[in-house]
Amino acid sequence: MATFKTLRDNTPRDRARALRREDTEAEARLWNALRARRLGGWRWRRQVPRGPFILDFLCVEAGLVVELDGGQHADQMAYDAHRTAHLEDLGLRVIRFWNSAAPTSRDGVCATILDACGGEHPSTGPG
Repeated sequence: MATFKTLRDNTPRDRARALRREDTEAEARLWNALRARRLGGWRWRRQVPRGPFILDFLCVEAGLVVELDGGQHADQMAYDAHRTAHLEDLGLRVIRFWNSAAPTSRDGVCATILDACGGEHPSTGPG
């Protein structure tokens, strides 16, 4: 007989928690740049369940999802296209980077993300 804990471990929320504990080096480096409103004042969340998917990074205010893709994504392009279409149906925009870009080109990745958000957050501008 399965225990409550065993059944609960299979929920998207619990899978997201596990992914936050076991992030890749690329995810950890990008999270360090995004967390605590460090990138243009935008608030980011990581490993966020949305429907059947867990998003690497989500900025609700900007309606933007950032995905870091490893080598396995070269073999699952149809799945990624379906996932992106589903998220776009929810009103989210999705941008993707290869895992190798996050540590080696972090400034460029961050500039692309900030541009996709629309620049600095309105609350951080002059006023």
